Amino acid sequence: MKAELMKTLPVVALLALATPVFAQDTTETEGAADQPAAEVTEDAPAQSADQPNLDLGQPVGDGSRQPGQTYIEKVTGDWERKCITLPEGQGDDPCQMYQLLKDDKGNSVAEISLGRLPEGGQATAGATVVVPLETLLTQQLTISVDGGQGKRYPFRFCAQPGCVANIGFTQAEIDGFKRGAKATVSIVPAAAPDQKVNLTMSLDGFTQSYDELSVPTQQEQ
Repeated sequence: MKAELMKTLPVVALLALATPVFAQDTTETEGAADQPAAEVTEDAPAQSADQPNLDLGQPVGDGSRQPGQTYIEKVTGDWERKCITLPEGQGDDPCQMYQLLKDDKGNSVAEISLGRLPEGGQATAGATVVVPLETLLTQQLTISVDGGQGKRYPFRFCAQPGCVANIGFTQAEIDGFKRGAKATVSIVPAAAPDQKVNLTMSLDGFTQSYDELSVPTQQEQ
């Protein structure tokens, strides 16, 4: 049983347009009970069933991004470069590589975000992998490149979007991604512990996308 986390769902907009009832003020003044109703003249603004009370809206901003807003800056191969808008004057927007991970049937199941780390540490890059909540956590997550020997990583926590693994990659592992054609991310469903779900992480465009990422300083972390 393969549980999908990131499948595309149709956005259904339900617009209930009820015909408004325009009630005439029935408050009577003294001596006016027997008077005929006032006629609407041609010059008087008449309300029509074709013109209900609709919200005409208000002008929006100039289209500029707001602080904290995420946007796709560039697509290279199968990798998107996603950035977060910083407040004006706080430097360049931080960016990471991003890809949806798919199973052998082409279903989008999980996602990975990858970025460079400050120099001087054992890991030169860090990644966050989000998998479905129905994943068997004790089996952890494995990553291999082009069918080679894999490496196992534990999950850190689970939240509403899914279960998260925070991964550090050495320079040798990044070089392996650059040379490879595809990586395989493997997880085990909790409902089928005897099965393994293999997700494809395409490496098309990895080298260019990674090399274009800026290396953050310690102060930026």
